Amino acid sequence: MKTPDDMPLLTGYDRLKSARYNKGTAFTEAERDEYKLCGLLPAKVSTLKEQELRALENLRRKVSDIERYVFLLALQGRNENLFYRLLIDNIEAIMPLLYTPTVGQACQEYAFIFRQPRGFYVTPADRGRVRDIMRNWPEQDVRLIVVTDGERILGLGDLGANGMGIPIGKLALYTACAGIQPRLCMPVMLDVGTNNEALRNDPLYLGINQPRLTGDDYCSLVDEFVSAVQDAFPRALIQFEDFLTPNAYSLLDRYRDRVPCFNDDIQGTAAVAHAGVLASGRITGVDLVDMRIMFLGAGSAATGIADLIYTALRNAGLNDQAARQHLWLVDLHGLLVTGRENIAPYNLPYAHDVPDATLSEAIRRYKPHVLIGATGVSGTFTEDIVRMMAEINERPVIFALSNPTSNAECTAEQAYRWSEGRVVFASGSPFAPVTFQGKTYRPGQGNNAYVFPGLGLGAIASRAHTISDDMLLVAARILAATVGTDDLAAGAIYPPLARIRQVSLAIAVAVAEKAWEEGVAQEQRPEDVECMIRELMYEPGY
Repeated sequence: MKTPDDMPLLTGYDRLKSARYNKGTAFTEAERDEYKLCGLLPAKVSTLKEQELRALENLRRKVSDIERYVFLLALQGRNENLFYRLLIDNIEAIMPLLYTPTVGQACQEYAFIFRQPRGFYVTPADRGRVRDIMRNWPEQDVRLIVVTDGERILGLGDLGANGMGIPIGKLALYTACAGIQPRLCMPVMLDVGTNNEALRNDPLYLGINQPRLTGDDYCSLVDEFVSAVQDAFPRALIQFEDFLTPNAYSLLDRYRDRVPCFNDDIQGTAAVAHAGVLASGRITGVDLVDMRIMFLGAGSAATGIADLIYTALRNAGLNDQAARQHLWLVDLHGLLVTGRENIAPYNLPYAHDVPDATLSEAIRRYKPHVLIGATGVSGTFTEDIVRMMAEINERPVIFALSNPTSNAECTAEQAYRWSEGRVVFASGSPFAPVTFQGKTYRPGQGNNAYVFPGLGLGAIASRAHTISDDMLLVAARILAATVGTDDLAAGAIYPPLARIRQVSLAIAVAVAEKAWEEGVAQEQRPEDVECMIRELMYEPGY
């Protein structure tokens, strides 16, 4: 591993304390001489594989998932290559520890488990000097930023500065799943306060202790942050993550045509869900243009999915009115209908001119083929709801997308049992395989990690100056196409996570090609796009 020309040679404990350059017991005898490490390490020169086995054994000895999470972050801060090698080689076991569902608990307890500074914080006190403090970031070439303000962390609500766990986890997945170099990544927390009284009364809370910034004060600080990024890191793609729905939409609308950016909760979730819907049609035999899709929940996730599927239906030749007839949203007040007061602007296109209805009434009347839950509330898909879907469909399609696992609208076991094993099921957080009447089903996990890493890699490779809906649609189509017949036979509408780097590469190539096709790419198109992107992908090793 070469040291950059602009970085002084690290020796002794300085090298052992550098996550990027530390190899621990894997330093060779020659390297121990060169870097003045003799006497500072045990005699045995380990292989990376031996270090990985040692780390796995240590991970298994932890008694709870939150302890495993703390161990993994400590490893990331100590030996970057070993951390990513471990994650890539054991992605199915470790992703749930590093991200959903464990990251939810990690964010709730972030102030308590805080060990080592990681990420970049912007507060109202930094107003007028955000660009100046960005000079403190140790990297000068940032290509990817995940930013949150912590107001809507998963389904857990306002966690303030504790939400930093989300950008950290997302960027680890960008590296593991799509090979984006860790040094190109920057997690950001816009610490604008919190309205969570329990946090503000907690003496260990690490964020600013004040109510949330709102209105023009909030918008101007975000504006300054985005402008600072454009100045400091002009090639950076910004991913907005876990903002409250009104802010999520307003920020996306404000910046999507001005800077390279996207909102994962709106657009990433949409692409993953759309891919699942497309793949489900290979099981049910129902084409997208013939599907009726009903959503329980009308926030950023549900509306984002509806928006993308609407675009797909329009692209398939349906007019506006016909496309809207395929999409039905139900919130806590019932079916979205015209005449209801205080409908959010982003929901208005989905208000139908029909009588009001509860979820069960709407299912009875409009007979959806697909039911998608994005409520953040567990148990909302009751036995009656699942059985009703199974009555009107030979193979009902049910997505319980809310995170973490404790917030899922129903469990995989419930969905299979209540539907007599006929459901096509997907969830936001992982569920173990379910055996029902002698057959084992593998529930699909509609994890955004199937899309956002490849989307980001393709955008970075092509230097796309905007993320278009057609990029999201092509990402969804590629993901759906990677689902094999063996996966479908087991009831899974997403490929195994073990194949995620191949999936991300395929998505990145398609997204980059779309950027060149649409004329939004700033990078010159190479003769072999896949080869160029493959060469960009980080492969951890010594």
